[in-house]
Amino acid sequence: MKTADIIAREDRFQIPTYAKFPIALVRGEGSYVWDGEGKRYLDFYGGHCVTLLGHCPPAVVQAVQRQAETLLFYSNVVYSDVRSRAAALLAEMAPGGLGNVYFCNSGTEANETALKIARKRTGRSVVVSTEGGFHGRTLGSLAVTWTPSYRQPYLSALPETVFVPFGDAEAVRSALAEHADVAALIVEPIQSMAGITEAPSRYFQELRRLCTEHEVALIFDEIQTGVGRTGTFSISEQLDVTPDFITLAKGLGSGVPVGAVLAGDRFAASVGRGDQGTTFGGGMLAMAAVEATLLTIQQSDLMARAQQVHDRIRGHLEADVAEVRGRGCLMGLNLGEPVAPLLDALRHEGVLAGGSAHPNVIRLMPPINTTDRTVDEFVQAFERARATAAVP
Repeated sequence: MKTADIIAREDRFQIPTYAKFPIALVRGEGSYVWDGEGKRYLDFYGGHCVTLLGHCPPAVVQAVQRQAETLLFYSNVVYSDVRSRAAALLAEMAPGGLGNVYFCNSGTEANETALKIARKRTGRSVVVSTEGGFHGRTLGSLAVTWTPSYRQPYLSALPETVFVPFGDAEAVRSALAEHADVAALIVEPIQSMAGITEAPSRYFQELRRLCTEHEVALIFDEIQTGVGRTGTFSISEQLDVTPDFITLAKGLGSGVPVGAVLAGDRFAASVGRGDQGTTFGGGMLAMAAVEATLLTIQQSDLMARAQQVHDRIRGHLEADVAEVRGRGCLMGLNLGEPVAPLLDALRHEGVLAGGSAHPNVIRLMPPINTTDRTVDEFVQAFERARATAAVP
């Protein structure tokens, strides 16, 4: 089908929840996707930071095909060889002390699960979260997501959350002193949708100290920063902090829907049979994708490659933009001017990139196995698009 026909049919039958790019994609391979007319796009957006290894990575495709031909699905009421391998590999790659794995279907489910376990373990109900943070749209995760317009229609149903400024450890200290019923503190180590907003390592180290002092669970939402995208499996390794939970999704299955919670021993021990449940979480297809994704990252040393991609983009563009943000293949370019015209110009040049809540920052989320040639292709398209968009 042609793009116009696809768009018309989808608009006719789908509830309109997203503002969409005016394109319809029908195929993907590596760093590229194609629309119904055969136009090729260089994809540095990755479908919301999902395509960690590019589109249709061969090892993942082959693993999913083999699994689909062997056993398409059975629930967690039985054991599974592929699930056992995926869990063991994920635990092996996790930071020390976080080798207890729970599989689910998405990032918001992973955050919900971590919050539930923290509430059960502590016997408390309040959560501290940060302004600018995004953690999902199901009710428990929505409660700790900052964007007021997302929360406003559901306030009467949301659990209590105390919001503090991101990067302000003193505000966290005050919140924990004032609220005796805090179960958890949840934070994105890099706030992606807020515009690739960062804080220094000492901030996260102070959060760890405060959470330990007040017996509060520290949850790192690594839905976007995790699985090697920022140069290490977990960004906590770079920050020299061990949280009580790490939540993962996005790139974990290379595009196959999957989420996971990594929990410390103390919190994992508090989970009893029946406390958590999911029909499709840990399903065989997703586990095959997880195993193949993690093995590919390990065997090709792609976490180191993520930082090399970052350094190459920074080297080309740092002098031409106001600021380069982020780590590894989770990057933000602050242009000092609104970026909407540039995003449109990039799309016309055949490049997909992301906007953010910061009007001056575009987000780049290339695959961590992006080649130097592909990076240079992006840089050239960026320079042409910037001239076309007339952004100073």
